[in-house]
Amino acid sequence: MAAAPVKEHGPLSPALATLAEPALRSLPPLKEARVLGVAPSGPGSLIRRGNRVLVYIRHQPGAGTLPALREEGAQVVSSSHPFQTVTAAVSAADLPAIARAPGVLVVTPVLAPVLHDECEGGSVISEGVAQLKVEAAREDFGVDGEGVKIGVLSDSFNQAKEAVFGGPIASKAKKDEETGDLPGPKNNCVGQKTAVEEQQPYEFFAQEPSFDEGRAMLQIVHDIVPEADLAFHSAFNGELEFAEGIEDLAAAGSDAIVDDVGYFEEPFFQEGPVAVAATTVSEAGSTYLSAAGNENLFDGEGNEIASWEAPKYRDSGDCPPEVRALPEFNATHCLDFNPGASTDRTFGIRVEPEEVLTIDLQWAEPWFGVKTDLDAFLLNDEGRRLAESFVDNIGESQKPLEILQWENPTDADQVVQLAVNRFTGTGEPPLKFILLQGVNGTEYPKSGGGDVVGPSIYGHAGARGAIAVGAVPYSNSSKPETYSSRGPVTHYYGPVEGESPAAPLSKPEVLSKPEVAATDCGRTTFFARQTAPGIWRFCGTSAAAPHAAGVAALMLEDEPGASPEEVRDAMAASASPVGTFGPCAVGGGLIEAVGALEALALGPPFSTPASCKAPSAAGPVFVAPGDWGSESPEPRINPTPPVQQPTPGPQTRVAPSTAIAKHPRAVVRIRGSAIRLVFRFRSDQADAGFLCNVDRTGFKPCGATLARRFKLGHHVVKVKARGATGLVDPTPVVFRFRVISR
Repeated sequence: MAAAPVKEHGPLSPALATLAEPALRSLPPLKEARVLGVAPSGPGSLIRRGNRVLVYIRHQPGAGTLPALREEGAQVVSSSHPFQTVTAAVSAADLPAIARAPGVLVVTPVLAPVLHDECEGGSVISEGVAQLKVEAAREDFGVDGEGVKIGVLSDSFNQAKEAVFGGPIASKAKKDEETGDLPGPKNNCVGQKTAVEEQQPYEFFAQEPSFDEGRAMLQIVHDIVPEADLAFHSAFNGELEFAEGIEDLAAAGSDAIVDDVGYFEEPFFQEGPVAVAATTVSEAGSTYLSAAGNENLFDGEGNEIASWEAPKYRDSGDCPPEVRALPEFNATHCLDFNPGASTDRTFGIRVEPEEVLTIDLQWAEPWFGVKTDLDAFLLNDEGRRLAESFVDNIGESQKPLEILQWENPTDADQVVQLAVNRFTGTGEPPLKFILLQGVNGTEYPKSGGGDVVGPSIYGHAGARGAIAVGAVPYSNSSKPETYSSRGPVTHYYGPVEGESPAAPLSKPEVLSKPEVAATDCGRTTFFARQTAPGIWRFCGTSAAAPHAAGVAALMLEDEPGASPEEVRDAMAASASPVGTFGPCAVGGGLIEAVGALEALALGPPFSTPASCKAPSAAGPVFVAPGDWGSESPEPRINPTPPVQQPTPGPQTRVAPSTAIAKHPRAVVRIRGSAIRLVFRFRSDQADAGFLCNVDRTGFKPCGATLARRFKLGHHVVKVKARGATGLVDPTPVVFRFRVISR
């Protein structure tokens, strides 16, 4: 039996291995992000602290790793014994030494999580107070939050130092106290003198602009329950620190806890560390609420296209030529996206201008029990590779996860093609990917043939112990926001509780999500976009979640002994319908504070709202067999037709120039006999292809990324660009290097 192929980029992830190269450090941030294959800013970007980057370091137990990491210059943020994982801030120059520390298995970057805010804003009193009938509830039941404590998790609380999105200097917490928008010593109101308890700030805003979205959330909570005690803990110090923060807030006496953050790595098919923490505190008595997310997407035909899921991996037996050309990828087992008789090895996606496409691909295997290694590739509409993600899922990360990012650099829609290859393994697990914003069309826009399209709630918002909150605009109670994520959530495995893989459930568990919806785009004093002079609006499920948390606090003040399940059920049972939208969009409906307090006072049994079920997958194949561009009665997007340019005359034909954007060091030291290395090429002509000559084997067509295994010895790589007109760079770029044993 042939040996299974392996990936040999060492403990460092491909992105971190590239970041460690001295040549990369001279690039400006935007170019650096493109070379690394990460978002340049916002969700999916690297979290930095000055010249350091936040990383996860998974290690073997009992290897003395922690002191060794500190000796190599790592600033340890947190250390999780159950997960044998250290979260640390490390300089790029120290990454190779960190990777060589005793017991280190894998080092991966912490990608900035999603803040579930959409268009942002604010002023003084959120319109959610009126929309959710909060004033009537406070008056009828004599409640205002007194004696209740609410914990909030978001980015930062009191660190904004610069103008937010071009506006004036953001208000500080002390200013909010003076104006009554937050409790504290400077607040003139009796009963509102206790300042917000900041348990853990966002350490990595020390040298970066901060937006203080957590303070905006606290303002909303304070609008609804002005007498409540408030606490804040940053969720931006890594996923494991986020989970610890949930438990810390509960331990500090928070009766209700709310967050608006989602990490890309959180599992789709089981409860991860953050979800486990949310369920743990809920079972201990703290009501937990989370933003459902802003990942819902529509195409031009009204189809909800934010995700695509197949009941099993369908091996097509081959891959697109550009992917198959690299034997290191073992690229002969690409996914068949068509559940019918025909075969389709690519999934078309239309990306909006200047948007960053993020594809979060996961499959139904448990953390630390991964037996299938999938890789993801993005091709343009001509089949050339644009980006790839090829984590060693089995030998290193032990997470069934690939995150692929690509930025559309043009001012027009671009159609790209996703290909997924099974690098190692023979299993056929269910798989799903979520398209995180910037997409307005897909090749498969409808459920059918067993595949499911649409649901985009994931991570801890899908936890059993969390109340996921959708968003309804303050100005229209008859429809949810288009971006408010839809459910349901399906789990195949038990929760992640350490490095032992969870057992499969006896049958898949379908969780009806979201549970409720609340006000979106209410006003705060500063966050974050002015829609009119003096009017700031805070939008997204990030804003809806604290509205719901405030109502939960009113309920808990009136019924202190109520369990989180009773709060959830009373809230959902009494909610108002949102037009004709069903439970997958709004759960039980729009929260109504008076009805929620009445329902909780009367006690169970509560009426049960309809459950969210996955879109029907029993229908026919969604597109006609054959090429994406073939005729089909079903709506779908078509590749952007090429622009017809006049044929240039001899005087306009210019040969392209060539450059190597990424290469290994001149001397590569390894422990084994061979190593896989990656080169990236660029040209001054955007439509140019490349010809590569590796170790004097002759020039052959190659992509913008070249990945090969190199044995011990001297090597030479030559590359030259070939323009669309057929002219070739007459002076190829040459790179010589050696691979030697340590």
